[in-house]
Amino acid sequence: MDWFVNAYRLLCKGGYAMIPLLVCSFVSVAVLIERFMAIRRAQVDVSEPVRSAEDALYEGDTNRAVQILSAYDSPVARVLIAGIQTKHLGEKGAERAMEEQGTIEVRQLTRWLGALDTIITIAPLLGLFGTVTGMISAFHVIASKEGISTPTAITGGVAEALIATATGLAIAIFTLVGYNYLQERIKHIVAEIEARGTAMINVLADIRERVSHEDKRLSA
Repeated sequence: MDWFVNAYRLLCKGGYAMIPLLVCSFVSVAVLIERFMAIRRAQVDVSEPVRSAEDALYEGDTNRAVQILSAYDSPVARVLIAGIQTKHLGEKGAERAMEEQGTIEVRQLTRWLGALDTIITIAPLLGLFGTVTGMISAFHVIASKEGISTPTAITGGVAEALIATATGLAIAIFTLVGYNYLQERIKHIVAEIEARGTAMINVLADIRERVSHEDKRLSA
């Protein structure tokens, strides 16, 4: 626990700017953990259920196809369900439905990421603010009559400036790494949604063509 006490004492020397910086750090860690867990849950392998759903569609059993995909808590599955449920509107209608559902899913995946983006920007600025206040404190001591005889007071202001700057940069760097990691994971999910959605449109078009040919054959 000695390291924790020493770290606490060091941070306390950073001045008032450390208060908003600590708030930023807590928010950053909380959002990163929450988004990591949410995105991890969203990255479900739906290859097998999608194949089963496509087989059900070829068999003409739309309800079973929807039931198969509904068993998976996945953005990809929900987008495909939206397309299947609107297949009576044709390929264009199903595509629009999947695009609408895809927009909702992406909005859910990127929730709270704006807070991380703000922290990445504001943390170094708060550190700079702490630097300015620390230097003002140091120069104020120098300007006083007791300044020359109290060098520890001067170094205290300099330490406040450096601690605040280092803390702001550390928070911004840590948050930036996590933010970019989450963005890459989201990009992979979005790419899979687009690929699976296009494949489903092709399946629906193929089924429609087969039904059309069968109707023509029976009417001949």
